Amino acid sequence: MEKAILDRIKKDLLEKKAQLEAELGVFTEETTDDDYQAKFPEYGDESDENAQEVSQYSTDIEAERVLENTLKDINKALKAIEKNTYGRCKYCNQEIEEKRLLVRPFSSSCVKCKTKLQNGA
Repeated sequence: MEKAILDRIKKDLLEKKAQLEAELGVFTEETTDDDYQAKFPEYGDESDENAQEVSQYSTDIEAERVLENTLKDINKALKAIEKNTYGRCKYCNQEIEEKRLLVRPFSSSCVKCKTKLQNGA
């Protein structure tokens, strides 16, 4: 992969990482590196407020899970760039298509392997 493209991907990954950390910071607390815990909201003591707190907390837990997993994938991709192992499929060890990495820079599998997995093959 060309250095200019790799530099662009690294820049994109770092920007996305900062964005995710900011989003997580709104409704979670960081417990360890790449691990966050949703904060339980406090809206009041009335029963409707308590119901709203539980509903919001349930939503926040799911959002935390999704954002946290994406952040972990980004950190893995950044480590792979540093180790010069970036861009290889974790299943077949072939190079991941450049187009795929430009669209989804934290991809860890090529389209062929990903398609096989999704189809249960």
